[in-house]
Amino acid sequence: MAKIALVIGGGRGLGAHLSKRMAREGYEVAVADLVGENARKVAADISAAGSRAMAFTVDVCVEKDVRELVAAVVREFGRIDSLIYNVGATISAKITEFELKTFQFLLDVNLTGYFLCAREVAKQMIKQGGPGSIIVINSKTGKVGSKFNPGYSAAKFGVVGLTQSLALDLAEHNIRVNSMMLGNMLDSEMFESLIPQYAVKLGIPESEVKKVYIEKVPLKRGCQVEDVANAVAFYSSDQASYLTGQAVNITGGQVMH
Repeated sequence: MAKIALVIGGGRGLGAHLSKRMAREGYEVAVADLVGENARKVAADISAAGSRAMAFTVDVCVEKDVRELVAAVVREFGRIDSLIYNVGATISAKITEFELKTFQFLLDVNLTGYFLCAREVAKQMIKQGGPGSIIVINSKTGKVGSKFNPGYSAAKFGVVGLTQSLALDLAEHNIRVNSMMLGNMLDSEMFESLIPQYAVKLGIPESEVKKVYIEKVPLKRGCQVEDVANAVAFYSSDQASYLTGQAVNITGGQVMH
């Protein structure tokens, strides 16, 4: 019987790639996204390639939405074996100019949404009798503070602590919880959108921003979607059955602790 993966934030970019990779790994995939049309397109692509997938719409900041999502996935697929939380947002500004509503928004999306999704999926995994895997797509900014990113960094540090706590809570149920600490994905829409802000932060032309970030990485390249997918596929699998509570660096050597 095929395992079921729920990919939240699976409708575009890295999330779409992870949804398709989990299908190639043999999972049936529930693709959930705030933008339903994006989720439907990814699910259709997976189905066209010969694997079962369905699309769902969810706002991870709304508790009722998350509960209804998990219930709907279980109705359609019967169970959930792997949760991948790939929802994130960042807004860059100096602390003296950082508004409370912005700080709260970043906590809601990056941390509270993860809490809600992990909690509701964990309930289902416990009902099933385990095993299970919960993976959150995090950032190296959850280990090393980032200038002009107080909200994002605070949330991402919180994700590491929450991951460790969940790993301890759920170990008795054979549910593993791990956090993927990504380096800068220089070709992503998120990074591209931040280039003007980073240029101001660094005091350099926008055309030089990527070069500066590449120079910070010992392996001299940005993080690619396949780098993340390889780690996620492994940590979701039975080969990682003894690994839980980890904050896994995928940074090309930029962060080593």
